[in-house]
Amino acid sequence: MRKPETIEHLYLDFDSFFASCEQQRRPELRGRPVGITPSSDADGMGAGGVIAASREAKKAGMRSVLSQRDALEICPDMIFVAQDPWFYRKMHHNAQAAIKQVLPIHKVMSIDELSCRLGPDHIRDPLGTAARIKTALAEGIGASVTASIGFGPNAHIAKIACKEDKPDGATVWRPEDLPGAMTHIPLGGLPGIGSGMLTRLEIAGIHDMNDLLATSPKQLRRIWGNVAGERFWQAMQGYEVITSKTQRSMIGHGRVLPAAWRGLDEPYGCARMLLTKAARRLRRERFRANSLYVSLKIRRRPGDRDPMRWADTIDLHGAHDDRTCLKALDGIWQRLAQRTAKLPFVNIAHIMVSFSGLESDEGRQLDLLVAQDPDRERWEQVTRIIDQVNLAANKSLLTLGPWTPPPGGNAGGKIAFTRVPEAEDFWEDAR
Repeated sequence: MRKPETIEHLYLDFDSFFASCEQQRRPELRGRPVGITPSSDADGMGAGGVIAASREAKKAGMRSVLSQRDALEICPDMIFVAQDPWFYRKMHHNAQAAIKQVLPIHKVMSIDELSCRLGPDHIRDPLGTAARIKTALAEGIGASVTASIGFGPNAHIAKIACKEDKPDGATVWRPEDLPGAMTHIPLGGLPGIGSGMLTRLEIAGIHDMNDLLATSPKQLRRIWGNVAGERFWQAMQGYEVITSKTQRSMIGHGRVLPAAWRGLDEPYGCARMLLTKAARRLRRERFRANSLYVSLKIRRRPGDRDPMRWADTIDLHGAHDDRTCLKALDGIWQRLAQRTAKLPFVNIAHIMVSFSGLESDEGRQLDLLVAQDPDRERWEQVTRIIDQVNLAANKSLLTLGPWTPPPGGNAGGKIAFTRVPEAEDFWEDAR
């Protein structure tokens, strides 16, 4: 384990990326509070979500995902704009090209965050490096899309530093500045500490940054329940922490549904589409799934601001073909129909389908249940042929059963906060 003697990492976080992209291409939105919505379909009940907000909206008090109704209460002059994930993906790649003119990108964390390793010239003049990146971005994608940049001895500290001077700032924390430069930061503002971990720390008597920095690595390991706590201590102390690549634990897709849809039939069609898209990702990333999980938010009356949450799961036994996955969805949907049969009003506001219990498709041995299923291998061959045809056509030319994109656009892709959407995600969108 090595402790750097100087800054070695840069972390860049775009400021309100999705809304800023819209402000860049639409000058009339610049300087105004903008809320990005899941689709262009109007929600007559005012419950449609705002999934991202501009700097101006955040300054007015927008801090998290809200309904449009609640957003307007906070910011009455909010302008709602339907998401355009294809455009954001294009801006992401153009931004990468601009940054690479200044220094190589080491790791893309998400569509709006990335990290870079610093060379000798960047270490000598970090603020000059930040200024050159900002100039390259302004020239490459436009001045409305800004970024905050942090420098530190490791990527973890650089990420904390980049939050210090948002928006459009640059902060340099050298080893000699630490830990003093961080002591004012609340524990909830640190990467890796969510609400659950914050509760654990408080129970352990750790209430602020000074308490955290004074805690031993073994104690943090006990609080975390695994080696991640010890690695967190090392990162906070400025050490270069090298971790092994973790395997993906789940693959899924979600969708906010239009308020005009009622009952179970139309949402079922949307669930089929989401599941098929997720199964394609399983196969592209060479995984099989052992479990399918479906989660719903169900309005039980018009204007319901507190939807009922319902979820169910079913075993898949290492599946990734469309037929097996869709058959499992049918089983879950039948149980949903029984659960909601006596409700006078059913309006599904949100669907999430996800595969978990992932295992590599390479070198896998079939379990007993799969080995006894004569149809499994045949349907896997059918699915491979469907994938080949769709890839050649560069669109969803063939699917098993009906294909029902919901209204409002963006059937193929959506805003992805934790990954960069793939081109295949947008096959359903007309371009």
